Amino acid sequence: MRTKRLFALTLFLILFLSACSGKDKNLVDGDKHVTPSINDAISDYIVLHSAEAYAGTEKQFEVHKVYGTNEKDGVLSVYMWSYYAGFNQATETEAQSGHSLPAVIRLKQDGDTYSVTDYTVPQDGSMYQSSLEKMFPAKYVKSTQRDSGNIGGLQKEMDKKVKAWLEKKDS
Repeated sequence: MRTKRLFALTLFLILFLSACSGKDKNLVDGDKHVTPSINDAISDYIVLHSAEAYAGTEKQFEVHKVYGTNEKDGVLSVYMWSYYAGFNQATETEAQSGHSLPAVIRLKQDGDTYSVTDYTVPQDGSMYQSSLEKMFPAKYVKSTQRDSGNIGGLQKEMDKKVKAWLEKKDS
């Protein structure tokens, strides 16, 4: 009986440790690995990727909050919350369309530029939570749940971008 318990405990520890060492192995919290050019590549990609889904606005912007990064085989995975919105000059800083959601974006460096190799968002409805858990390391899932509907800092960053665009249009 004692041998069976010891075997079960050992097996559990092996499985637990191997699961923990997977995608979390090279994980770096925060945006330490995210340079301004990586930020630009992320925003540019999401704006282009989302343009057709949210047509009918003059200008679109994207801002994001990075939870962490993971680099493997020359590919940088960025775990983040993304806020995308489209605006018209007539409505000024009032967003006309957009989305706010967790996302994982993967980039590969080619010289001085970065190109997006993959962009993943959670599935809708009943599949949301399970797809989120597959996309993100466990330590960031709670952060995404906390940030859902709470984008105050991102809203301020978005407002700055929109106001700069409006001032440029007026000049």
